[in-house]
Amino acid sequence: MLQQVYPAAKHPYCYELNKDFQFAAAHFVPAEEAGKCRRLHGHTYYANVTVAGDELDTAGFLVNFAIIKQLIHDRFDHTLLNDDKESFSDTQPERFPTTEVVARTIYEIVQRYLDGTVNRAQCVQVYLRETPTSYCIYRPKRKADSDASN
Repeated sequence: MLQQVYPAAKHPYCYELNKDFQFAAAHFVPAEEAGKCRRLHGHTYYANVTVAGDELDTAGFLVNFAIIKQLIHDRFDHTLLNDDKESFSDTQPERFPTTEVVARTIYEIVQRYLDGTVNRAQCVQVYLRETPTSYCIYRPKRKADSDASN
């Protein structure tokens, strides 16, 4: 993978790590508005996951890079995303396997893992490139973000 610069996620933490990886997967978007994307097709997705926190674990890691890749790559590489009914749906538009929803799903999987760790790091951004010219960034809203908007 080529060295790439990603938009930075704003956060208050001392440590930040980024893990790049790729996976090949097929999908279709079961909505009339999806045009050609309604048909089964595949991509080599390029992902960057940003994890941040203030505390390191007993090994001196914020999180082990290999775990981030394993959580996503092992689950999605060489699959039909639509078959993963735990993550995606053919009837609920907010869960169709669009780039946006795949990015959010990657966040959810990573954060679920992080929530079970001693140092409780936070996934602050998922950058997901679907094609050479199209990508999505997912940044979860934090409680402080929600409180500030009220």
